[in-house]
Amino acid sequence: MPETRQALEKAHSAIEAGDIPTQIKNPELVRRRRRQIADAAVGLFIERGFHKTTTREIARAAGLSIGSLYEYVASKEDVLFLVCESIHEEVEQGVADAMTRAGKGRETLVEVLREYFLVCHRMSDFILLIYQETRSLPPQWRKRVLENELRITGIFVEVLARLAERGEIPKLDERALEIAAHNISVMGHMWTFRRWFLARHYDIEAYIQHQTRFILNLVGQPG
Repeated sequence: MPETRQALEKAHSAIEAGDIPTQIKNPELVRRRRRQIADAAVGLFIERGFHKTTTREIARAAGLSIGSLYEYVASKEDVLFLVCESIHEEVEQGVADAMTRAGKGRETLVEVLREYFLVCHRMSDFILLIYQETRSLPPQWRKRVLENELRITGIFVEVLARLAERGEIPKLDERALEIAAHNISVMGHMWTFRRWFLARHYDIEAYIQHQTRFILNLVGQPG
């Protein structure tokens, strides 16, 4: 699905295209090192919080000297932005893979929903981190994080619109389509925010079943 692949390529842009200044001329090395830094930082941010984590601790966790770290990022805020980018990339990749392997009709939507909810389950702590710490980002990075969120919702719009065009779900007007897509996005995040209650009553499989039925009914497909 070319539209989805194009969206995924955009998800790598901050790491690969040099939006964050770097002294290193090798783009592949920059990409690898920035992913290494983001992977090291995310655990520290979750455990200690963004403000209590130092760049020296991030460098140590990434296996780099503090000087080397600053060859790839200019600030701790840059590192937080890379973490947010990597989380969105993981979600997009999971949904894109589900779209590639899904069957036809309603099963496409069921497969995409399942993969999305499973990714949200695996990355609950990371998603919570985005919501807690996005306010710490400079305005240009905060804007990009919000754009990434909307791009993921756009994938659900794409799936629903394609199914409606094929007559596999009832036709929805543009606004109903958009609201349904946002509902899907929020239901994935709800497992993160309400898991203190939900996990006491449902495992992830039961949660997926209930929410999938709800969404199918929402778009006019009996669950």
